[in-house]
Parts: sequence; C-alpha cells; structure tokens
Amino acid sequence: MLDPTSSTRLEKAAIDNGFDLERGKDGDWLTFGSSQVSLLIWLAAPSESSFLVALSRTDVFDALGNAGLAVTSPIPCGAVASRSVSDPQSLHRLLRRAFQLARALPDEPLKVFLERTASLPRATEAERLVVQRIGQDVFRDRLIDYWEARCAISGLGVPELLRASHIKPWADCKNDAERLDVFNGFLLAPHFDAAFDRGLITIADDGAVIVADALDEEARTHLGLNTALSISHLAVGHRRYLPWHRQHVFRGAIARGLIRTPCS
Repeated sequence: MLDPTSSTRLEKAAIDNGFDLERGKDGDWLTFGSSQVSLLIWLAAPSESSFLVALSRTDVFDALGNAGLAVTSPIPCGAVASRSVSDPQSLHRLLRRAFQLARALPDEPLKVFLERTASLPRATEAERLVVQRIGQDVFRDRLIDYWEARCAISGLGVPELLRASHIKPWADCKNDAERLDVFNGFLLAPHFDAAFDRGLITIADDGAVIVADALDEEARTHLGLNTALSISHLAVGHRRYLPWHRQHVFRGAIARGLIRTPCS
C-alpha cells in the first residue's frame, strides 16, 4: 500500500510532466490522465528505490527506447505494459518522454492541425498558405517533441536553430496525414536541413548518413560530413518514407570508405 510520502512523490512527478488529471487509485497504483494528450499512466512505488510506470498506449511504450526497464509484473486493467526506474529523477525523465511521444504519435499532429484549421477558408492561394503555415508549425512542434529538441544527426540542442525537414516534401505528399506524420521528417541543424532538402545527403535504412558525390572533400570537411554520421533512433515509420527521398531527391553517392550506399 502506498504511504503518504510515496503518493505525494508520484503525484508531483505526474503533474510536473503533463499528466494533470488525477483519476484515483487502482489497488497500489495511482492513475493519471492528461488534458493535452491521449495517454493514461499508472504509477506505483513498491520500494524507495523502485518506481513502476504503466502506460495505456503500445506505440508510446515501444518508442520509449532505453527509458526504464520493461517489467512483466501484473499491470492495471487498461494498461498495455509497464516499465521500472530506480530513482525519482529517472521517473521524471520517463514521464516527460512519454508525454512528448504521446504528443507526437501516431496521428496527434494531424488531429491538432484539423482542429486549428477547421474554420479557416481555403478559397484563395493566400488562405491556403495560411493553412499550410499552421500545418508546418504543428509539424515542427511535434518533431521537437519526438527528437527532444535536438538535431537528429548532430545532437545540437538549440531549438531556435533547428529546422523541420520533411523526408517526402509537403507538396509531394498525397494527403495531410502524410504531411503531418512525425515519421515523415527529421529535426535538423540548418546545414543538414539544407543538404537534405537539396539531395546532397540522404539517410539509409540503418540510419547512416549518405553523402552525394556533388560534395567534394573540402565541402564535406566544412559541413562536418567527412566522418561517418548516423541517426541512431530511426523507427520503422521513417523507413516508409526514406526510399522516396533516395529515389526522388538524392543526387547519388560515392560508395567508398565510410560512405554507405542506399539500402534497396
């Protein structure tokens, strides 16, 4: 049974990280929802050095990566899986990450876009550009959530400098679901964004950055592309779009040294 100190600690962790709706107790678990995302969490503290987090969404749980350890202990009704951490700081990090992912996956950006533009006219080119700008802003915000405000390649953590780079460009997407899909893009530093947009780099299915032969050694050195680079947290969703970029945008590569050829 949860003691008052543990309950207060769990409540604070939940509220501080976006889960602001208390849903009561479920046995030894405290349940929380959010006014901003469609994710329920259950929190428990079996001991002073053990905290359990159960989640209601499989996509969020799977995308958590190495945040906490997956556990097989009994979970509350409605939860899909749970993870454990050993200290309050790790608990806060896990909950913050779960909140970010719940904002970004799978179709949350589309829902936000449709809500914000439902009453906007689209009769003229100027009106359509306003709608597009809103969509691009939503897309960037959700990429910031997904990539934790860091460049997917370099790790640069200056949000003001980072750009939302579509894999399949906005104009070429068949619908708004593709345009707003967080897996149809990367958060990139400006020079990587420009190179990716112009087909001077692309990404292999294993996450390796492939450099086009249009960039000579001097240019590669100045751009920081003279060593092996990769995106370490590539998801299955990204691999749905990457072949399009390699086929329609990328200018070709030198298959030598550390530069890899595109996956077929």
